[in-house]
Amino acid sequence: MTRTTLIWALAAAMWLPASGAFAQPKPDTANIWTLQDENASISSASLSDRFYTNGLKIGWTSGTDAVPGFLASLGHSVWGDGQQRIGFSITQQIYTPANTSLLVADPRDRPYAGLLLGNFSLLSDTDTSRSVLVVSLGVVGPGAGGEGLQNGFHDLIGQSHDNGWDSQIQNTVAFEVLHERTWRLPITQFAGLETDALPALTVGLGDLRDYAQVGVSFRIGQGLDSDFGVPRVRPGLSGGDVFVPTRPFAWYVFAGVDGQAVGYDLLLTQSVFRGGPHVSPVWDIGEVQAGLAVMAYGMRLTFAWVAQTQEFQGQSGGLHQFGSAALSVRF
Repeated sequence: MTRTTLIWALAAAMWLPASGAFAQPKPDTANIWTLQDENASISSASLSDRFYTNGLKIGWTSGTDAVPGFLASLGHSVWGDGQQRIGFSITQQIYTPANTSLLVADPRDRPYAGLLLGNFSLLSDTDTSRSVLVVSLGVVGPGAGGEGLQNGFHDLIGQSHDNGWDSQIQNTVAFEVLHERTWRLPITQFAGLETDALPALTVGLGDLRDYAQVGVSFRIGQGLDSDFGVPRVRPGLSGGDVFVPTRPFAWYVFAGVDGQAVGYDLLLTQSVFRGGPHVSPVWDIGEVQAGLAVMAYGMRLTFAWVAQTQEFQGQSGGLHQFGSAALSVRF
């Protein structure tokens, strides 16, 4: 079985209903706004700009009373019973080679690339699972504004510009459909603390990235039934933006691991529609992550440290490390 066939097979399997006889959570009319940043400078490593340099996200998720009828019908027909929400987010990601001082980027290193996406999501929650469908549309290239944001921020903090942006991947339409399911499995309680496991399966298909991801996180804390894990800018092991606090003060620490089988990645591979810089991708990618989440006063603050294996042949520097911080607020 080829990698692409495996990804399609997993995608088909994930359309099986998730809720079955499980109970629905209570309706929740709160809207949720999320602001998130991912950057190597907020990790535990002292790294210069390289590879996945920065990711920004601003997102809105509706209450359970705001899903249009035709989408609610779609969700119920696909996933069965569950409390549904819709969401929209804008994400921008910046990728650079390891050596950003060269005026002409090294053709053997990761290409410069900016990625700007609008993401529409439909999600369904039961007491024990979260199912998410995301449709993303945007652009890879100068139109994504990666060069302006990065070098403008460098001007603000008094750092030199990253050179070589003239050789970035040129404007290309980016499209992806993503389906994700996360299960919440309580383990045990002791000394007033709860523990659980969050196995997850994600499949993405489109001209941006074709991949399948399998992962699991383990948590210990209080109020674990308030969410399904911390959010991440995808690809990554993400619990999503939605949280419903089940106690006045909820918190947890976590550790997780995931593996990705990648069939195609526009940010690394030469597109059939254009030439330009490219490298040879690694098809199997692993990540470990750890961090914490705190929920109080209608807000959730999360932090995750992430270490990622090589994404392309010849990638230098060992594990790539970055941090991910997010603030979500209920209104």
